[in-house]
Amino acid sequence: MKALLLSGVMAFALLGAAGGASAAECGNVTIASMNWQSAEVLANLDKIILESGYGCQAEIIQGDTIPTLTSMTEKGQPDIAPEGWIDFMRDIMDKAVADGKLVYASKSLSDGGVQGWWIPKYLADAHPDIKTIDDALKHPELFPAPEDSSKGAVFNGPAGWGGTVATTQFFKAYDAEKKGFTLVDTGSAAGLDGALAKAYERKEGWLGYYWEPTALLGKYPMVKLDHGVEFDAAEWKRCNTVADCPDPKKNDWEIAEVDTVVTKKFSDAAGPAMDYLKARSWDNKTVNTLLAWMTDNQATGEDGAKYFLKNHEDIWTKWVSADAAEKVKAAIN
Repeated sequence: MKALLLSGVMAFALLGAAGGASAAECGNVTIASMNWQSAEVLANLDKIILESGYGCQAEIIQGDTIPTLTSMTEKGQPDIAPEGWIDFMRDIMDKAVADGKLVYASKSLSDGGVQGWWIPKYLADAHPDIKTIDDALKHPELFPAPEDSSKGAVFNGPAGWGGTVATTQFFKAYDAEKKGFTLVDTGSAAGLDGALAKAYERKEGWLGYYWEPTALLGKYPMVKLDHGVEFDAAEWKRCNTVADCPDPKKNDWEIAEVDTVVTKKFSDAAGPAMDYLKARSWDNKTVNTLLAWMTDNQATGEDGAKYFLKNHEDIWTKWVSADAAEKVKAAIN
């Protein structure tokens, strides 16, 4: 009897150990949530999938691009930066990957972080000849300036933004002033958003700087103008992004690489959870639409993640194993 009891206890212990090993394969994981919507919802999405689908013990911590990526490089924490805009510190990041400290798991945004000059889709549809910045600058009458309708307007972002500097330099490079345009300082992010939204609601012309993924482009369909030239990295660095450079040339806008960055330590220990992180990637259109829903519903990152999981199985189930997908579905329903 003692022998049978002992063998039963041992069998139970072995079974528990096996189950524990499977659950602990991922282990504890810290996920950085940056201070903007798309990064917040992606961090929450990873938390839900890693916990429900892969048995991780996930914790979201607050972060920001440079502090988070620096900490991952120097201290090995946090484990995951779901939306890492690595171009801000490309040389340091590439060295950390080469040194075996970090891993680029996947492209968070499959089409990258996109910036440039945009016009409303309804205007692009009405004027199919306007495809480039030069095309738009032929028609100041379509983009009347708020202070002087005899001139066209290019709306810029607030002081301190890299995109504001580049837009100012492009305004010079494309001779916009000579073509009857004025550069409008919107003063703040809210001012830029308000100018675009006001024009859209009134179905008026609008031309200016913006970027994606953003909630606003999810709500108001916009068309990004082609720059008419190939991207020149040397010229971009020399003058297009330098405020006091006197002779900027026409150039394309650099597309920002946005990656999921993972510490090598976590990558080596994560097991199947790492397969998910390598597969998980979405495009700007998907993110724009999700962010618009979040804004309209005053939703948190967690709310947005659950909404996405419930409404877009066609997308996220391709990132995970069939077994993990069933576990995630059970967890959110």
